[in-house]
Amino acid sequence: MHIQSILMFTLVLLILIAVITATVYLLILLCKALRKYIGSKPARVETANVQKALGEVLREQRIRCKMTQEFVAEHLGVSRQAVSKWENGTSEPHMSNLMELAKLYGIPVEEILRQASSQPS
Repeated sequence: MHIQSILMFTLVLLILIAVITATVYLLILLCKALRKYIGSKPARVETANVQKALGEVLREQRIRCKMTQEFVAEHLGVSRQAVSKWENGTSEPHMSNLMELAKLYGIPVEEILRQASSQPS
């Protein structure tokens, strides 16, 4: 009986040590991930500025061509909400859609990208 209780105590102790070790390891991983995320703020801000600038250019070109978001969406085979998200900078179009937008607006893709990169943030 005494040996059984010692074995049981040892088993419980080993399980406790394993749980504590796993918890510490997860905390270390969480800290590393948070440090990486905090350190990536400049890249996240730059990406948001580029998306916003591209959206502004897309909106300007659509308005210049006197088109509605609905018309553009129908022409590309996407939803009006997708066009709205592109113009608001919430998301950006895939390259194939960007090429179709350039055709629709009658300008080269390079011109859209050039205008987007020269927009003030």
